Amino acid sequence: MGLAARRMRITLPADLAIDAEVDLCLTDGAYFLQARLNVSLPGLEREAAQALTDATPQTCPYSKAIRGNVDVVINLV
Repeated sequence: MGLAARRMRITLPADLAIDAEVDLCLTDGAYFLQARLNVSLPGLEREAAQALTDATPQTCPYSKAIRGNVDVVINLV
């Protein structure tokens, strides 16, 4: 998120928080993961915060590594 924020010239709030919830699921005998990231960016305008959370997966190495393998939902809270 820091890289995306720098590219967008957005200053991240000191009290930002990301709560990750990961589920191990089983369907038809096969296991898979799904995740929800609940992002809190206090003090940022909603539009800027949403643009940042939308841009972050494009620069995050973890997001790139699991893309197509793990269903991830990012919620701005």
